[in-house]
Amino acid sequence: MSELLGRRAPASRTRRTPAPAWAVLAAVCAGQFLVVLDVSVVNVALPSMRKALDLSDSGQQWVVNAYALTFAGFLLLGGRAADLFGRKRTFLVGLGLFTAASLAGGLAQDAWMLITARAVQGLGSAVLAPTTLSILTTSFPEGSERTRAIGTWTAVGAGGGAAGGLVGGLLTNYLSWRWVLLVNVPVGALVLVVAALCLTEGRAERARRLDVPGAVLVTVGVAGLAYGIAQSETHGWTSVDSLLPLIGGAVVLAVFTLVEARTAAPLMPLRLFRVRSVSAANTVLLGCGAATFATWYFLSLYMQNVLHYSPVRAGVSFLPHTVSIIIGSKLAPRLMARFDARLVGATGGVLATAGLAWQSTLTVHGGFAGTILGPGILTMFGAGLLMTPISAAATSGVSMSEQGVVSGLLNTSRQLGGALGLTILATTAADRVSSRAAHGADAAHALTAGYALAFLTGAAFLCVGTCLISLLPRPTPPLQDALTK
Repeated sequence: MSELLGRRAPASRTRRTPAPAWAVLAAVCAGQFLVVLDVSVVNVALPSMRKALDLSDSGQQWVVNAYALTFAGFLLLGGRAADLFGRKRTFLVGLGLFTAASLAGGLAQDAWMLITARAVQGLGSAVLAPTTLSILTTSFPEGSERTRAIGTWTAVGAGGGAAGGLVGGLLTNYLSWRWVLLVNVPVGALVLVVAALCLTEGRAERARRLDVPGAVLVTVGVAGLAYGIAQSETHGWTSVDSLLPLIGGAVVLAVFTLVEARTAAPLMPLRLFRVRSVSAANTVLLGCGAATFATWYFLSLYMQNVLHYSPVRAGVSFLPHTVSIIIGSKLAPRLMARFDARLVGATGGVLATAGLAWQSTLTVHGGFAGTILGPGILTMFGAGLLMTPISAAATSGVSMSEQGVVSGLLNTSRQLGGALGLTILATTAADRVSSRAAHGADAAHALTAGYALAFLTGAAFLCVGTCLISLLPRPTPPLQDALTK
């Protein structure tokens, strides 16, 4: 295996012996687990947060979106920082910021304090997440070894998202909603110590210059789009309250593209999109993220608001989802060794789409087996099969010096799709709930109709993303040979 992380040591110092590959993998997977866990861990706790801090409907949604939007907006900056300032250093800074924000959120006394802490958490995650993947892609050679490492990374990350419901339910029920955030503090501190001991420094040979304006522009643009979509829930799509932020967000993103084309050291080098594997994989993840991100959110609300599950029961109900997505993620590299990676990814996408379509048939008196267990296992197993081939394809054929920014771009597409998808699906669901309530439906039936439409819309997004897998290039002969060894 090549020298770990491409590190450089001063001539006057003795080089450290590289940590074992399993130690590197364990450290970065632990960081990724925390990042993804916090995307979903608050979902089960949302009703309790609402009561404690008097959150409005939009405030409840922004507890989730504040994290998702800053996460998506600053991922590219985090990936570039890893390339320029060192992957270990960036990993530690991101994890430290994430841990401190978790403490602030757990101690929040008002809604604005909680939402602000979640936004800072998202910023820390944006610095941390792309670093985890870039450490793997620069530590493991392209081929079967890297594919297995990415499979493990995907499984742990996916498991974090699925485990969020269980962890959140247990902590909310037996301690307090505050502990869904406070639990990150001791865990984050432990991972900081392990990472400091196991990881060695590495960065690209280039000037240290960050495109901060680019990061601000893309974050403001995404936030504008999401806010405009959210405003349409109460004001309609044609109102000034909705159109102004929508148009403003689109204009800011257009300016971001122009800035990136003319900046000497762009946050997102546009030439990367000429690499077919990069452009196709990110397009697929944009559509798929829009569907899968909202699954935990709506299913948590359905179980608690309609089926009246306790937080801990709702959390335990997500356990089969966790197992299923881990199995799918770990099985994917084995299947990729025998079949075209595009076929593996497309199969996963079809299964996940079918699962979401099945989930949309939920009813007010739905049983656990047919309403939660069956659709959940199918959706999550498919998602596990889908993500590993896409992640592997996106990082193949890219130079070591740009692995960080490509990793950031990959995570950005997934999170950007998730943030906008959640906003669109939440608005769609709210419109259906209001319509059914206006026609005399009781709260349970109205909510169920809204959640069902959200899952069906998510299935449509995922179907489009699955169709786009055909745009991915065929694996190169060396890669295919390596996968079959």
